Amino acid sequence: MRYFRPATRFRQIFIFTFLGLLLTFGAGCETTTPYSNPYIQPPQPPAYSPQQSTSPSRAATASTKPKVVEGSMTYVGGPKEVIHEVGPLETVWRISRMYGVTADSIYKANGLHSGVCLKEGQRLTIPNARMLRHVVNLYRSSQWRYIIIHHTATWKGNAKAINASHGDRGFWNGLGYHFIIDNGTMGKGDGQIEMSPRWIRQQEGAHCKASGMNDKSIGIALVGNFNIEAPTPNQLQSLTYLLKTLSAYYNIPSTNVLGHREVEGAKTECPGNNVNLLSVRQSLAGTSPRKRTAR
Repeated sequence: MRYFRPATRFRQIFIFTFLGLLLTFGAGCETTTPYSNPYIQPPQPPAYSPQQSTSPSRAATASTKPKVVEGSMTYVGGPKEVIHEVGPLETVWRISRMYGVTADSIYKANGLHSGVCLKEGQRLTIPNARMLRHVVNLYRSSQWRYIIIHHTATWKGNAKAINASHGDRGFWNGLGYHFIIDNGTMGKGDGQIEMSPRWIRQQEGAHCKASGMNDKSIGIALVGNFNIEAPTPNQLQSLTYLLKTLSAYYNIPSTNVLGHREVEGAKTECPGNNVNLLSVRQSLAGTSPRKRTAR
C-alpha cells in the first residue's frame, strides 16, 4: 500500500498559494476581464492602442496630455455635500472640476491620499459642491472622422451600469461607446456627460460595425429608449454641446454626424424614432466651446 507523503502535499499548497499572491499583487488599478463571447472577434489588442499605434497616420495616443473643455451644466443648489459614485476610469481631478471644488477637499473628506487610484463604483463625499460641469478630454488624433449617435434603449443607466452590461454581453473592453449622456437616473445628473475608458485610452469603439465605423467614429449614447419617449431637454442640450466640441476639434463636418440607423449597412432603428437627426445636425451651427489645458 502506498502512502501520501505530507511534505509533498505541503509543497504543492505552498507553490499554488505563492503563485496566487503574485497574480493578486501584480494587478494594477485597471484590470481586464476575459469574456467568453467577445464582441465582433476574439479578445485581442485594439486596432488603435495607447501603447503602440498600428498605423503611422494615427499620431495621437492616450498618453498625450489632452486638452480639456469645461462648460456649465447646472447648479446643484450648493454649496452642499453630495455623494458621487465613481464611474469607469474617473479621477479625483476630473471629479473636482465637475463640482467646482478642490481635489484636496475631496481627499480630505474621504480620508484618501493624493494620487490614490479610485475604484469603479466607489462612493465619494463631495464637500461644498457648487455646480455640475461638463469636463471633456480632447486628444490629438486623425482617427476620428465620424460621430455616431445612439440610444441605450433602456429606461435608466449610467457609464458604470452599461460598462458591466456590455462586459456581460461579451464586448471586448466593456463599454462600447466613447461617451454616455445620462438622463438623471442611477445617481447621475440629467444631461451629465460621462467619458468611457475607450475614449480616455483612445481605443476604437464597439458600437457600430456597419461600414467599419467602429474604427473611425466616435460613439455617443444617450440613456433612454427613444422609440417610446423623447430625450430630455437637458440631454439634447448636452448632446449639442458635445457635438460642437468634438466636430470643431476634429474637423468633422455635420454631414458626418449620423444616427446609428443612418449608417450604410446598419439594420437598426437606433437612436429611436423620437430623435430628430436633421435638427441635431442643424444645431451644430454656431461657435465652438472654449478649450483649456488639462493637468
